Formats: sequence, C-alpha cells, structure tokens
Amino acid sequence: MKNRTFFVTGIDTSCGKTMTTGLLAKNFKEQKKSVITMKIVQTGCENISDDIKVHRKIMNEDFNIYDYNKVTCPYMFRFPASPNLASKLKNKTININKINNCIKELQKKFDYLIIEGIGGIMVPLKNNFTILDFLKNNKFNIIVVTSGKLGSINHTLLTLNALKTSKLSLTALIFNNYLSENEIINFNTKKYLKKFVSTNFKESDFIEIYNVNDKNYLKNLNKLKL
Repeated sequence: MKNRTFFVTGIDTSCGKTMTTGLLAKNFKEQKKSVITMKIVQTGCENISDDIKVHRKIMNEDFNIYDYNKVTCPYMFRFPASPNLASKLKNKTININKINNCIKELQKKFDYLIIEGIGGIMVPLKNNFTILDFLKNNKFNIIVVTSGKLGSINHTLLTLNALKTSKLSLTALIFNNYLSENEIINFNTKKYLKKFVSTNFKESDFIEIYNVNDKNYLKNLNKLKL
C-alpha cells in the first residue's frame, strides 16, 4: 500500500500551507476517498484550530468528532509564536508521542491524512527538536509551499537543501501565485524554482496555485506521482 499521509510545510509562515492543505483534501474527497486534515500544533488561537476551520470550509464540511476531541490538533496555544515558545509561556510540554498517536489514529480511520506543519521546517516544536526532526522520524509524502514574494528563492532553496541533506524526499513544490506582490519578481522566481526542481529533484512535481477556487490546481494535483 502506498504511503497515504502527506505533510504540508512551507518556506515560512503565511505562505499558503493552510489553503494547500484544504485543497489537497478537497481533491481526494472529490475522488470519493475518505480524507481528513490535521494541524499538529496551532498557536495564536484556542478551542478549535483556526487552520482546521479553513480546511473544513474548503472541503465544504462541518467540524467532526476528531476536531472536537482535539485529535486533529492535539496542541493549541493562544500566544502566536513557535510551538516551543508558546508552550513554555503556558508552562506546558509538547509530547511528540501524543502527536504521533493522534496521527496513527487518523491513519487507521481514513484513506488519506493531510498534515499541516507550522511555519518552516526549522521551527522548534520543543527545545531543539524541530519540524525537520519530526519529518526525519516519520515517513510522509512531503509537500513544500512557496511563493513569488521577494526573498522566496533563498528561503525555498534553504528548505529544499535541508530536506536533501536529511535524505528526505520531496513529493511536490507548490508555488503560490496568490501572494504575488510584483509580477516581474513573481514570474522570475517561479521560472527559477521550476528549473531548480526539475534539475535537482527530478522525481518531484512543480504545481502552481492561484486561489481556493482554482480548478486547474485540482486537476494538476491529480498528476502528482503518488
């Protein structure tokens, strides 16, 4: 059986991970697959994850029992910072085993699990344990979200090279046109990164996204080498 768990990370915060996660889940749902999304840690909110709310809206679903029971988001902290800092401010310790147990529970119940990360891959979950360390310990299909914002080339290459150095595979690089601030920069960044991926990550896909109603994006997702 193919690995049916995807981890959506990005080059930084607010790069389009939440939208990508929701759209990927919507794509599988339209294929009549059972699918659920997850946010391992959410900061800047309480009760039900803000990102899970967006996922469900894109999927045209209500909250489910796994959302209410906090299986889809085991940790939430009000302070908008890294999980490491936000948890320390509440005198809490993030238990990685608890997160992994939630993942296993969802994997048993659904055909596909789409996990949204926090910020970029070097964000600390607890102390010196980063998102990258978490990925090293799990076998996920890794999707990286980037954009055409100024500085994205540097952040993207650092992210992709970190994956390669850690001997982790890249399933796809998602380029988010929605965040374009300057069309000249956006076009050049897209062209550069597309060539970089085709040269250095030949087994990976390069897919563009424009907005939550982008039907071409859903069609492109069907071409993913899953």
